[in-house]
Amino acid sequence: MTTAFIGARIFDGVLLHDDAVLVIENGEVVELAASVPAGAEVTDLGGGILSPGLLDLQVNGGGGYMVDGRAGVQTLCAICQTHARMGTTGILPTLITDTFDATAHLIEAGIAAIGVQGFLGLHLEGPHLDPRRKGAHDPALIRPMEDRDLRLLIRAAQRLPALMVTVAPSAVLPEQIEALAAAGAVVSLGHSECTYAEAEAAIAAGARCATHLFNAMSQLGNREPGLVGAVLSHDIAAGIIADTIHVAPATLRIALSSRPDGLFLVSDCMAAAGTDQTEFTLGGRKILRQGGRLTLQDGTLAGADLSLPQAVSTMVHKIGLSPEKALAMATRAPAQVIGREDLGQLTAGARADLVHLSPAFDVLAVWQGGERRV
Repeated sequence: MTTAFIGARIFDGVLLHDDAVLVIENGEVVELAASVPAGAEVTDLGGGILSPGLLDLQVNGGGGYMVDGRAGVQTLCAICQTHARMGTTGILPTLITDTFDATAHLIEAGIAAIGVQGFLGLHLEGPHLDPRRKGAHDPALIRPMEDRDLRLLIRAAQRLPALMVTVAPSAVLPEQIEALAAAGAVVSLGHSECTYAEAEAAIAAGARCATHLFNAMSQLGNREPGLVGAVLSHDIAAGIIADTIHVAPATLRIALSSRPDGLFLVSDCMAAAGTDQTEFTLGGRKILRQGGRLTLQDGTLAGADLSLPQAVSTMVHKIGLSPEKALAMATRAPAQVIGREDLGQLTAGARADLVHLSPAFDVLAVWQGGERRV
């Protein structure tokens, strides 16, 4: 069946179009047209913005579930469904630092989840990090990468639709980064106290991303530019948490001025996403939700109380970015990071994953593969 969407401004991944018609058929985009094709079923959206579905490459949980070493296909499916209802039609469920066995278990669950709506692959954030920048990760589980870890990750990269691996340069060898990149993994630098030179060496070896820019990493200093300096001065992508808690508005603007096309939005959300939960556990530790923050009991930030549409709204209404630039940071930019040309844009042949947003970026409706979910 051919469906024509009218009545909303249409964001195609780059530009906003007024008075255009989005035509989809069999779960794919056919075209952006000037008029409704003959015989098409018309959906009049009555205003707002119709965008490609949002994509989140750092999702620790949702709907009351955490991504952990016990998660199976049902848990991953529930988390994907929760985020779809919130306007995010594709995610990388993210495992923070855990044991080898827990990581191996989640990889197998991820392989079994291939085909689940919204499941794009996995993000393994640790355990090969720097304990000096542990954040909310359990320092007892942080360790350097060993040969068996590398073998596990290479196999995962070869079998999953996408695999992102966050590492600290101090915990991996350049040869290990090269091997992961050659296998197709997106190697991302984060949770690191590395020097600028160490970050440059990791980038030269194949790292092409940074995890939650500014948070849990060496900062830009007058004599030592650190990981932040390396990210802002090299052509790599970087996720960023736009809740104005993790990163100040002025700092967000500085990052955008340095890397206007290099940043993508992430939620770094936890189990509480999509729920009214006020507390939950992370690796046996209590996480408190209050005042828009998620924290350990000692006050350490533990992920974010944020949805991707809220992050887009922040970029527009608090940072001053145009709607199309902000939406691109949550659609086309993350799609490019994981090499998905069929996502994040409304071009012929792309998946008909769509979100209808109000002018305030509230979610009004969601479609995955042309099927309405909300």
